[in-house]
Amino acid sequence: MLGKAWATRVLNGCLRRLQRESAELQAVVDRDANVALEHPTWLLEALRHAWPEQWQAIANANNQPGPMTLRVNQRHHDRETYLSLLDSNGLPGQLCVHAPDGITLDQPCDVTTLPGFEKGLVSVQDEAAQLSAALLGPALAPRPGARVLDACCAPGGKTAHLLEQFDINLTAVDSDNLRLARVDDTLQRLGLTAELQHADATQRDWWKGTPFDAILLDAPCSSTGVIRRHPDIKKLRRPDDIRKLAALQRQLLDNLWPLLRPGGTLLYATCSVLPEENIDQVEAFLARTPDAKATTPGDVAWGAPSGSGRQLFPEDGGHDGFFYARLEKR
Repeated sequence: MLGKAWATRVLNGCLRRLQRESAELQAVVDRDANVALEHPTWLLEALRHAWPEQWQAIANANNQPGPMTLRVNQRHHDRETYLSLLDSNGLPGQLCVHAPDGITLDQPCDVTTLPGFEKGLVSVQDEAAQLSAALLGPALAPRPGARVLDACCAPGGKTAHLLEQFDINLTAVDSDNLRLARVDDTLQRLGLTAELQHADATQRDWWKGTPFDAILLDAPCSSTGVIRRHPDIKKLRRPDDIRKLAALQRQLLDNLWPLLRPGGTLLYATCSVLPEENIDQVEAFLARTPDAKATTPGDVAWGAPSGSGRQLFPEDGGHDGFFYARLEKR
């Protein structure tokens, strides 16, 4: 097409050499972990340092497509009933092991083909992300009408899950007005109601002065636990970003903690696998906050103990990477 016969000969020569020497060439490539695992050097080093036994599995999982996982709206169906509905529509799946409302489809599909999607019967949400509602359950289930703050709430999956599960008065705050509109769209589809606030959670000018019974802080983070869903993270993220994000997370924790009533619960969450944003962040907060104590359960079957929290790693065919720490105000 380009009219350059010499280029055709060069290309054919390269392809023939690749056929002859593919095993040897692949062995050379595999000796360089950055190339073989398709991660930037700084990130692989960070993973290797933080998780010497798991870093390769984390990197390999990052290179595989994540499954499509659903969250069944228990106000309409239990998940076993909805699983049967999926199967009858030619969309087989499996019950999630850890998330009590979750179903993982055998094959991804367009959301418009999900039975009852537009009517609010189901939403798309990773299994790890669904665990926030279960962790806040002990603080909310016995308190109808509890005041709950979802800080940094967009795009609204966890907001909606809390409202599906509990009869609460929920305030959802986010600094991005466009993303907050997505939260509103999600709640309208599901027939749920919350007070939406376009505000900066590092400030308190939006707060009306009444303490909250529970706070969900799904903090902005490096998203290193969801790289398989956003592969551009490997290209766009820089080492200095981690320091800046950790500073923001600290600011959010310190600003929101006084908004919690004594005896209340704050759930800190990230979709990161880096200690600076997770275990280090929480341990530093506990050290400087005398009235805070960790209540993260240790008897759950998901994740690994990580200081005062639990760390989930991305799993091939399973959940994303996530970190949770549950904190109670004495």
